[in-house]
Amino acid sequence: MPKLAQAYMTLLTLGLISACGFSPVYGDYSQSAQTIEVSQALSQINISPLANREGQYLRNALIDRFYKNGYPENPLYQLSIGPLNEQETDFDITVESEATRRQLKIFAPVRLIHLTSQETIFSQTLYSFSSYNVLESEFATRSSEQNARDAILDDLARKIEQRITLQLNK
Repeated sequence: MPKLAQAYMTLLTLGLISACGFSPVYGDYSQSAQTIEVSQALSQINISPLANREGQYLRNALIDRFYKNGYPENPLYQLSIGPLNEQETDFDITVESEATRRQLKIFAPVRLIHLTSQETIFSQTLYSFSSYNVLESEFATRSSEQNARDAILDDLARKIEQRITLQLNK
């Protein structure tokens, strides 16, 4: 009898999950004739150039995520990302007052504008953080810091894509 009850509960759970009202993020979400598929909308976003190495890394990560079929010829949207702001915090302070771990946080102000109407569709400051070890070897510390920075920028690209996708789905 416990197996029958377990099977019944599984079917009931599956039935409730299927009726939850969620819709696919990247699927065809057309409620009207004017709504286009989100993946097509992402490929119609022009990404503004960004300053310094971190900005270029973030822009390239966004290009990899948005442009599956090449750069847009006539973009519908303009994505502007303000200057990236970094913040470092020392953790794990030793008796000698030396840090053995640091947290790096990067903030990115993001703004998406519809080019024909000049309407701001999305505007928000997103951030991501990671931590790395401070080692005796300066090279190892810098390498660890750069790996953490790249991971943060990859996460920021994922967050930007996710937030814009959700906004375009509305």
